[in-house]
Amino acid sequence: MELKSSSTEKLVPGDVLDYDRAKEVKEFDETKAGVKGLLDSGVAKVPRFLIHPPESFPMLSPATTHFQFPMIDLQGFESCSRMEIVDQIRIASETWGFFQMINHGIPVSVIDNTLKAVRQFHEQPKEEKMEWYSRDHKQRVRYYCNGDLLVSKAANWRDSIAFDFQDGPLNPEAFPLVCREAVSEYMKHVIELSKALSELLSEALGLSSDYLAQIECMKSETLLCHYYPVCPEPNLTLGATKHSDPSSLTLLLQDNIGGLQVLHQNHWVEVPPVHGALVANIGDLMQIKGTRWQFSPSTF
Repeated sequence: MELKSSSTEKLVPGDVLDYDRAKEVKEFDETKAGVKGLLDSGVAKVPRFLIHPPESFPMLSPATTHFQFPMIDLQGFESCSRMEIVDQIRIASETWGFFQMINHGIPVSVIDNTLKAVRQFHEQPKEEKMEWYSRDHKQRVRYYCNGDLLVSKAANWRDSIAFDFQDGPLNPEAFPLVCREAVSEYMKHVIELSKALSELLSEALGLSSDYLAQIECMKSETLLCHYYPVCPEPNLTLGATKHSDPSSLTLLLQDNIGGLQVLHQNHWVEVPPVHGALVANIGDLMQIKGTRWQFSPSTF
């Protein structure tokens, strides 16, 4: 912590000696209401523990308009178009670490129902959600605000519900009723798509189509459903800070609001939302050694 004596100083989180961040965070966490609860309570100012320093905000460069985010049509990946699709995946993975997908096999109706159901969960009265609130990672279905809330320097304006399939299938009866059917149906399709992408990525790496499946590189799944409510001071906080995913592959479903940015050639580039499309993010674990190339690390 640092105190500046200049008369023109601007106070930022931690500059005031009597500010007790741990106490404020603990009191917030104990409400089990998340940032949506702050909004519902009528707050007009973002609490100090959610304020980010200016350098945390990505700056979009005018040059970003010259970049076209990769879009891959998976139609025909099981037949005549497979080699072309594999080549497109290889190029996008090497140069961007990201690509959008259409005709991926998940019906638009399933996607729309999932987005609607997740929003319904988060927009329930606090009393309906509190029973799911937990910081216990062993709880396979849990609602929370920021996984690192208790230790981060600045928290994100975001609530989440997580479904952990890493130890095997989950009984849908363990899901919140409001999103039970939609999440169950969505995951059935996602699991099938991930199997197909495992083959395509293996081939893009110049390996046998079953290679990633054999080493169980993409065996486990976790579904994270983030919710970003309206913020009274959006210039002071972020929904997600700059990061890369430690997994092999992330499949990202955007709503129509947008806001996703990826780092490409030292420029932050907006990823335009496309109805029904999914975004594939090559994770840190997919930096396979010993081949004639490595997929590009991706940051967003």
